[in-house]
Amino acid sequence: MDCPHCGGVKREGLEWLADNPLYTKRFAFLVGRRCRTATIKDVARELRLDWETVKELEKQYMREQLRRVGTPAPEVIGIDEISIRKGHSYRIVVSDLLRRRPIWFGGQGRAEEDLDQFYAWLKPKKCRRIRLAVMDMWKPFGNSTRRRAPGAAILFDKFHIMRHLGEALDRVRKSEYARLSGSQRLFFKGQKYALLSHQENLTLDGRRALRELLRMNRRLNVAYLLKESFGQLWDYQREAWARKFFENWKAALKWQRLKPYQKFAEMIETHWDGIAAYCQPENKVSLGFVEGLNNKIRVIQRRAYGLRDEEYLRLKVLTCMLPEI
Repeated sequence: MDCPHCGGVKREGLEWLADNPLYTKRFAFLVGRRCRTATIKDVARELRLDWETVKELEKQYMREQLRRVGTPAPEVIGIDEISIRKGHSYRIVVSDLLRRRPIWFGGQGRAEEDLDQFYAWLKPKKCRRIRLAVMDMWKPFGNSTRRRAPGAAILFDKFHIMRHLGEALDRVRKSEYARLSGSQRLFFKGQKYALLSHQENLTLDGRRALRELLRMNRRLNVAYLLKESFGQLWDYQREAWARKFFENWKAALKWQRLKPYQKFAEMIETHWDGIAAYCQPENKVSLGFVEGLNNKIRVIQRRAYGLRDEEYLRLKVLTCMLPEI
């Protein structure tokens, strides 16, 4: 149309058109819904579209999802990092644990200044609303949170702590394997998964092999029982009871010659405040959400194998828990 004011030629804006004027928003949302359960390649083949077209339409769909949920104002956050490629290349993911969805993806690593970017994006007023931050024991995350959200209590994630304990058990397994020779080593073959898993997750053959392994090696049996019992620490409602349990658990290490466990106990002692915070009734939040989100992100990365568009990955992560349009 000819504009009567400037004399130029203008095109009328139609609300139902997508950013790509060849497609409607309704069609873009159809493509976005299909891409939630299928790869870009599969959707492009099904709808007979170009691969790049499908990708751009899905990005429009995900941006609309984020626009509809609005700007977050979290009270309880979960902080973790994910590896986006080989070579220690990390990005930070921050989640709202009460609404159970990721709210921020960014940074250029996992240093203090990277997490500072999240708090700068959230703005100081909303930072003051945060009452609890769940994270692993990575020191830069704690330092940044204490500076930028001083009213937030810090709680160390149970799953990261148990992972450290699992690594200590595996070091005991390796030291015992190196100490033995000949036929005694046969019981250790292929038992790493059985040792690190909960018994209820094992098959009947796996449980039988585990019992035989623990029967043949006393030190490994003690280490396994200590690992299984440590999870009770998060069942206590008062810090004094939790502390007494930990002191008894630590006393059981005496004379056992389990150096990896002794180092683990020292680590727990150093970070005790961030573990005991879970005893407070107001801090009883779902600690498994962050770990579940990490698994979901790894699935997204596998499905998008070879994709180098970080903005696309950011949108996929931020919308993976949102309802479809």
